[in-house]
Amino acid sequence: MHFLITGGAGFIGSHLADALLMRGDDVAIIDDLSTGSILNIEHLKPNPRFRYVLDTVMNRPVLTEMIDRADIIIHLAAAVGVRLIVESPVRTIETNIKGTELVLELAAKKKKKVLIASTSEVYGKAVKVPFCEDDDLVMGATGKGRWSYACSKMIDEFLALAYWKEKQVPTVVVRLFNTVGPRQTGQYGMVVPRFISQGRRGEPITVYGDGRQRRCFTWVGDVVQALIALSTHPGAVGEIFNLGNTEEVTILELAERAKGLTGGRSSITFIPYEQAYAEGFEDMPRRVPSIEKANRLIGYRPTLGLDGILKSVNEYFEQHERRTA
Repeated sequence: MHFLITGGAGFIGSHLADALLMRGDDVAIIDDLSTGSILNIEHLKPNPRFRYVLDTVMNRPVLTEMIDRADIIIHLAAAVGVRLIVESPVRTIETNIKGTELVLELAAKKKKKVLIASTSEVYGKAVKVPFCEDDDLVMGATGKGRWSYACSKMIDEFLALAYWKEKQVPTVVVRLFNTVGPRQTGQYGMVVPRFISQGRRGEPITVYGDGRQRRCFTWVGDVVQALIALSTHPGAVGEIFNLGNTEEVTILELAERAKGLTGGRSSITFIPYEQAYAEGFEDMPRRVPSIEKANRLIGYRPTLGLDGILKSVNEYFEQHERRTA
């Protein structure tokens, strides 16, 4: 089978390419390296079943050809990271909406299957947990740029489902909850690699807010296997699925675990949201997925807990430091 991964040089996309090639599939990726890295796919270049194009998904002629060659498109290209979202709301909105619209438009010409990667951010300010796929979505005010990402991904979801209902383009929507693992960077606000990196350098581990916000972190290997299963399962078409872990931890507890894992030299400091991001920044106290729907269809169940995830990220940083020493 021939897969096209948009954003394929990114953290999740590169792991997905690994897994698909290991299955024996052909894989093409397109990535403009705005947040991805060529280093993530360097090891794949010699594989004759792998092809990569360094370009934006906005390049219609290039994307048209790549979609025409594909059996299944997994659309991961998007603005990522809270910091990037807050600092570049125009880029966030345009990248997410225009890119997804073009992928769906071109896929519709030959009814190619498309899996759209959405986000737990679409649940917004909802307080009922766990979050279920058919829950109401509660957004903040439009004056708060923080919500531009969530709203743009909601439109992506509406578009994907509309293409299925109106044009019979087989689409699947997946909401990802804090996917973590090797190759992820803390550059754009991702908390686990940031904490591990700070701890390894003996720098203060910086917790935004009061640290009492609770999150669930998911091993990238579990997410990748679920993306493959959902993209190939006929029963997933026209549906939305949460993919995450149900093991909750406060961000302060996460910082303490990262500190212990990296030698305990770092202090833990607190930075107000206004200083870290923007005045009036809003965050959610809890974000916990219901994963029952994915479990019923594809048997999805997380295989690696938080301690194992943190260990893998720490080992990745250690290996990277040895290579670059």
